[in-house]
Amino acid sequence: MSGILDLLNSDLGKQIVSGVAGSTGNDSSKTSSVLTMALPLLMKGMERNAATPEGAAGLMNALNNKHDGSILNNLSGLFDGGVDETVKKDGAGILGHILGAKQSGVEQVIGQKSGLDASSVSNILKIAAPLVMGYLGKEKQSKDLSNSGGLTSLLGGMLGGNDTKSEQNFLEQILDSDGDGSVVDDVAGMLLGGSKNSSGSGIGGMIGGLFGK
Repeated sequence: MSGILDLLNSDLGKQIVSGVAGSTGNDSSKTSSVLTMALPLLMKGMERNAATPEGAAGLMNALNNKHDGSILNNLSGLFDGGVDETVKKDGAGILGHILGAKQSGVEQVIGQKSGLDASSVSNILKIAAPLVMGYLGKEKQSKDLSNSGGLTSLLGGMLGGNDTKSEQNFLEQILDSDGDGSVVDDVAGMLLGGSKNSSGSGIGGMIGGLFGK
């Protein structure tokens, strides 16, 4: 099964990157960098949420009733003249649900690595989130999934297509920090080769490998 990052390397993904960059006024290369970091995080967040029966039911309901993939059918129309505010509002709701209190910290960390400010990252993610949900909904339909078990498998497979043990560890760390309410502190330590995992081949080195830095 293709991983979520394979989407960005496809013709559809290139159209998404170009459209999101144009709609947010950001450089395409930096937008691509943001999405390369953010898409696995969003997918991992959905996988974690779907690990409970309630979370899986909620995600399945959203994919059945709202995010069926149709948003991907007319991307030129979506991006032409600027993305509608209702799409951005929907994206903000998706991000809040997936990332919760960790959202601002995640945006700041991604901003550090991409060279954009957190506000620009936030604008990119608000547009990207409904597209990710649409992509997931389209994959769900193509595989005719009707239960939460199949959905969990789909999410795992989409992560697994581009996943390594190091990437998996990073995703777990950034989404499930030490509970102090600050993702920024925890991940900043990782980026600087910090306290909890400081060896050159540990988190610090792994971050470099994951983001090509």
